Amino acid sequence: MFSARSLFQEIVDHDDSYRLFCSIAASGEAQGGWENGRIAALMPASLRDLAPKVTRHGADEEKHGRIFHALMRRRGLTPAPVPEDTDYTALLERRGIGLAHDKLRRDEPLSELDIITYLSHSRVTEQRAADQMVMLNRYFGDHPEVGKAIRIISRDEDNHLAYCHEELLRLARLGHGRTIQRILHDCARAELVVYRDVSLAVMEHMGRILKWPKAKSGGLTAGIRTVYGYERLGGWRRMATLRMPERRNALGGPATSAPEFA
Repeated sequence: MFSARSLFQEIVDHDDSYRLFCSIAASGEAQGGWENGRIAALMPASLRDLAPKVTRHGADEEKHGRIFHALMRRRGLTPAPVPEDTDYTALLERRGIGLAHDKLRRDEPLSELDIITYLSHSRVTEQRAADQMVMLNRYFGDHPEVGKAIRIISRDEDNHLAYCHEELLRLARLGHGRTIQRILHDCARAELVVYRDVSLAVMEHMGRILKWPKAKSGGLTAGIRTVYGYERLGGWRRMATLRMPERRNALGGPATSAPEFA
């Protein structure tokens, strides 16, 4: 039998699989940092007070990208090319989820609807990230090589998720509730398909690197599809609900640094 703990340990212990894992993660975080930076720069005047938090969100994600690069450097590894079928951010954009990059490249202010779309998209994807980091923190928070990085990123993802809940609830009180719910539902349903496809692709690439037997790869594939089936039948709703977080103003103030991973 295999578990999440044993699978991740196997990936961490092999240089090539570890390199691919860190490269995929670093690429996604760097992309998120760029997106948030552009959104902060293009914030509409009516929501300008939100710009510092969006900037902080982006700075955190850029920091995460640096952390993954530092983890590779410490083992003498260089980044690997990221396979297209593992690019979670790009695949979401192709499905029309979030703000299109061509819009973010223009020097035109975004609309309030654009910001609602950004926050709704972030609420869904940050739920996924926070859940994954909770799992990794449980099993590997004390790991001598990756434990500190996991703890830092997990704390940040919790803050990002709290921020999305709080700001969306604030906008809902201003009369945007129905729009927010519609976008949240659309994002959540699309995200679970992309997450399934990316999970299958990552497992396929890892299996090739680690030379997993067919039975192991087949079992993992079945597990991923089972999770997708549960989420499609109703599990997706946890990603589309809103509740006031215990941690208020989670992204208030400057971004925290991680100089040990500079």
